[in-house]
Amino acid sequence: MIPITVVDVQDAEPLVLEVLRSGVIAQGPMVKRFEEAFAKVAGVPHAIAVNNGTTALVASIQALDLKPGDEVITSPFTFVATLNAILEAGATARFADIRTDDFCIDADAVSAQVTDRTKVLMPVHLYGQTADMGKLVPLAEQHGLTIVEDSAQAVGATFEGKAAGSFGIGCFSLYATKNITTAEGGMITTSDDALADKLRVMRNQGMRARYQYEMAGHNYRLTDLHAALGIPQLENLPTLTAARQRNADVLSKGLADITGLTVPGVLPGREHVWHQYTVLVGEDAAVTRDELSAKLNEKGIGNGIYYPKLVFDYDCYRDRADVIASDVPVAKKVAEQALSLPVHPKLTDAELETIVASVREVFGA
Repeated sequence: MIPITVVDVQDAEPLVLEVLRSGVIAQGPMVKRFEEAFAKVAGVPHAIAVNNGTTALVASIQALDLKPGDEVITSPFTFVATLNAILEAGATARFADIRTDDFCIDADAVSAQVTDRTKVLMPVHLYGQTADMGKLVPLAEQHGLTIVEDSAQAVGATFEGKAAGSFGIGCFSLYATKNITTAEGGMITTSDDALADKLRVMRNQGMRARYQYEMAGHNYRLTDLHAALGIPQLENLPTLTAARQRNADVLSKGLADITGLTVPGVLPGREHVWHQYTVLVGEDAAVTRDELSAKLNEKGIGNGIYYPKLVFDYDCYRDRADVIASDVPVAKKVAEQALSLPVHPKLTDAELETIVASVREVFGA
């Protein structure tokens, strides 16, 4: 089986042993070291480590002190954590349609969703490529919105040389399948000194110093053990990203001429870090998306449907007043056609050839 992702943290063994021998296994000096390295990658002065990516989103929204009924506009084509975080923070979710060239929120569709209660714009940098921040940043400024970037899949991605997580408040996931993993973990990035200070106090039960409480806070802390897993990967991020980019290039060249199959592209001015390599299986294809997925599974080619439905299209959200669904035809079509193929840095040349050959065989190409 060629898996869709591979987790490799063997390089972290020396740092993990260092933490274990130190006796400081909760949040400590290793977390600080990890934060400093992550801030450099994001091109911002502050990175605040938290216990997962959902927490990063929740804490970022909470720190903005929204009132009940205040709205966050985001993408309908995303992992459920995006929506859950908005709801957990007590806000109302609205949705704008996406584009097919980057799978991200369409700036032209956002304006129609803005109301007098809208306070936050939350673009999702999906699959490893940023949204069109060249249009979204001015749009947010025009309407007085704070940008909270769901950068869970985009560590190291850039838009016109500026890193994901540096356009507003950046929220990253460090889950086991992400490009940088600490098993569980998250990171918040910001250039706002006061916001960074508030988030650091919030994540530590509202304490600035021991038993010195300044707010009703939470236990959002990351451990030194988790940070030790992430540091070596972060140091090796350029090499890991280059391998993903090479693999994506091989896949695109091998699959580009198949009728009915649209391969993903890298838009001008953006650096794609290829968290996922996602194709679209069109209506004129020889097989459906689900048929392609099943055939690849039979051939031992791991694949994934990310995501099979729009995020609000589940019974548990359908009747909620704080989930305002909208007509998003592009996102709906993409959810029916999207399929992700392996692109992780551990793929061999032979495995890449097998993936290409298997897809072509299924299509009869």
